[in-house]
Amino acid sequence: MREMDAAWQEWLATNVSRGCTPESMVEAMVQAGFEMVAAQELVRRAASETGAVAAVVASPEDETRAYHYDACPVADGNIVRAHDRDVKVRVRFDRPQVIAFDDVLSGEECGELIERARHRLKRSTTVNPDNGREDVIQLRTSEGFWFQRCEDAFIERLDRRISALMNWPLEHGEGLQILHYTQGGEYRPHFDYFPPGQNGSVLHTARGGQRVATLIVYLSDVDSGGETVFPDAGLAVMASQGGAIYFRYMNGRRQLDPLTLHGGAPVTGGEKWIMTKWMRERPYV
Repeated sequence: MREMDAAWQEWLATNVSRGCTPESMVEAMVQAGFEMVAAQELVRRAASETGAVAAVVASPEDETRAYHYDACPVADGNIVRAHDRDVKVRVRFDRPQVIAFDDVLSGEECGELIERARHRLKRSTTVNPDNGREDVIQLRTSEGFWFQRCEDAFIERLDRRISALMNWPLEHGEGLQILHYTQGGEYRPHFDYFPPGQNGSVLHTARGGQRVATLIVYLSDVDSGGETVFPDAGLAVMASQGGAIYFRYMNGRRQLDPLTLHGGAPVTGGEKWIMTKWMRERPYV
């Protein structure tokens, strides 16, 4: 059975403060090797100790009913024209709004991104929910590097392709983030949007507003593990070089979808390279 350690304590405190449901946290812990009863008790204690019980009492089913699924911005069809490239749709899901793509990038483009980022990687951070600082935490074990939006002709071509694929204005996008996970590396379940009502979110939403959607592009195959998982939705997407997964979590009413809780499963063989693009509701400056 998995044992509780400082990293899991930090994970629990962070996800309770973000308003994750007890069910989703228990599910993630059980998948990681905890016994069900033990996971339930640890989640209950974490909620009690942080004084955030009210934030986690709603069930995923209740929250999903409250979220209105309007039309997804991504174009219909089995092939989407994305600026300079035709991108194949592998599968679409309605709840949550998740789309898996093939051939978003060529093998050569994936290789160039990896080589350009390889020697500039730094330990990845997450947003502190209290003060908005970028903190290094144990629940995110990757290294990363950011390209500025449209910083050169190569990056501009990719930015324009991704903007067209997501059907969202180029100016609303954050820079392209490259992430590298070695064996054992993971990112435990979390939300990409900034939790409303938290002091730390104010600093980030001042630049472009809330995040609305994510595109994760797989720059490498993974020998084993490393799936992108949505524990509440029962979805898992395997990494495949050049492919990508899109998910949208803010609708036209500015509601946020709790079913987009997601994580990167541990890499159990080989290594994993991905590129992430986040879109905002307003121009990101």
